[in-house]
Amino acid sequence: MTSTRHHAHWPVGVPHTLEAPESTLFDRLEEAARRAPEKTAIDYYGRATSFRELHQSVLNLAGYMQQHLGVRRGDRVMLLMQNCPQFIVSFHAIQRCDAVVVSLSPMSTPDEIDYFAEDSGARVIITTQDMQARVEPAMAKGLVTGCIVGACIDMAGNSEGLPFLAVPDFVREARQMGGMPLRRQEHDFAGTLAAGIEPRPMENGPDDLAVIAYTSGTTGKPKGAMLKHRAFALGVAQRSLWFAGSPDCSDLIVLPMNHVAGMCAMNQAVCEGRTIVLLARWDAAAIPALIELRRIDRWAAVTPMLVELMGRPELAQHDISSLKRLYGGATAMPESVAREVEQRFGVPFIECYGMTETCGSSHMNPPQAPRLQCGGIPQINVDSRVIDPETGAELGPNEAGEIVMHCAMQFEGYWNRPDATREAFIEIDGKRFVRSGDIGHYDEDGYFYITDRLKRMINASGLKVWPAEVEACVYGHPAVQEACVIGVPDDKRGETVKALVVLKASAGEGTTPQALIEFVRSRLAAYKVPRVVEFVDSLPKTGAGKVLWRQLQEEHRKRAARDLQPA
Repeated sequence: MTSTRHHAHWPVGVPHTLEAPESTLFDRLEEAARRAPEKTAIDYYGRATSFRELHQSVLNLAGYMQQHLGVRRGDRVMLLMQNCPQFIVSFHAIQRCDAVVVSLSPMSTPDEIDYFAEDSGARVIITTQDMQARVEPAMAKGLVTGCIVGACIDMAGNSEGLPFLAVPDFVREARQMGGMPLRRQEHDFAGTLAAGIEPRPMENGPDDLAVIAYTSGTTGKPKGAMLKHRAFALGVAQRSLWFAGSPDCSDLIVLPMNHVAGMCAMNQAVCEGRTIVLLARWDAAAIPALIELRRIDRWAAVTPMLVELMGRPELAQHDISSLKRLYGGATAMPESVAREVEQRFGVPFIECYGMTETCGSSHMNPPQAPRLQCGGIPQINVDSRVIDPETGAELGPNEAGEIVMHCAMQFEGYWNRPDATREAFIEIDGKRFVRSGDIGHYDEDGYFYITDRLKRMINASGLKVWPAEVEACVYGHPAVQEACVIGVPDDKRGETVKALVVLKASAGEGTTPQALIEFVRSRLAAYKVPRVVEFVDSLPKTGAGKVLWRQLQEEHRKRAARDLQPA
């Protein structure tokens, strides 16, 4: 049954239940523009876009898409951009058309774009000129029949007065559309705004789809998680209460907005009428000065960003005392890193936990009582439990199993994937719970701890090893900057533990693989200790900052298998 043990640690003044707002994300933007039309909505490399300008741009783009590209209610429209104001305009304009956002990673290849177009049925895409060539194959095949192309420079500053800020080349790239004829299917983003076409009255409401967010899952092709306006609106309302703050402050957004984590940070700021200080890419050297200059008080970050930032000399050279909320998830925060973050930033890192299928976070640490290496407590209206992944039987405190959750933010299912949708849910007490695929437990106080992915367990001589636990220990070594633990074949144990480690620049000559092995051996049971440690220059990551452990595991398993072959 639903547990309330975590209520003893609930943030003061925050209700335990909350009705979902009867609004769409566009409605909230319109409210913000009405409240403070001349307030800066987006600060992009020194160029300010007001809420009035943002709102009008959304209306104009929506009207153009309806009149010239035939976008109708329920249509899917792909969005392929790196972080830029055009993304925010397009995201809301698609929804103002009563259409559904299909947000793609800016790292998508032409083949992947083809797949997303075919799977979602989207025939229109909005992109920027730095990615235009990747869309052309889909247009040539007739998969995409309408393409709006923008230039980031149109809504960007030149960082004048911000010498610490490096403007990426693709942002500084001059407009190309004005000086060249566009293909019949292509339309100039700036031209769509200049046309000044008002959209038809909006029909969609809270129970209509807002976004189809593709997730890679554990196997097979990506699946599109269907998320309603109501889910996003409730998530925003929850976090506004959890992280109560002034609308006069600024939010720093460096997470990619195509991903649900960055998307939620964007929605939070827009709906609350706060200024978004937006960067196209992660720029560790610029962050301290930017926090000081723009008096940023809220920032969603991931562990690798903070690890890199703490190694930068700029951190000690600027006043970052305006920062009041530092939060994030996606990757585990090692205890040693979390303690250093709080010491250096003056605020604790508030860890949260969730998934694309729950429209972002479903668990979050209470700001007044956060715990280290902990996903937090279930948020407002969230019923979260732990089950035996094989039998579905519910487990008690401190018993490891699969985390499941039932909440109003959960997705409706996977687009055109009824079988995958059935597998994603389990019914408990007459309610539909989302299966996370994550192994963890909750303690006597109702705090949830995530041990690992269900599929990531290493079986060493029949003993289960959870890589996240080993990684947290490796991170405790003062010479380690990043680590990824994987399972590789072993002729005696069947599978053994291997650690891939990125050392800090300050690491001394005495930091050897064997020294790291001995360090872990003194802290963990012998069967958990890496038998192999390999130093690498970097670890591959997704745009959201997650280490691509599956890719690394596959590569190193193949290498280990070859080494085991008889000569």
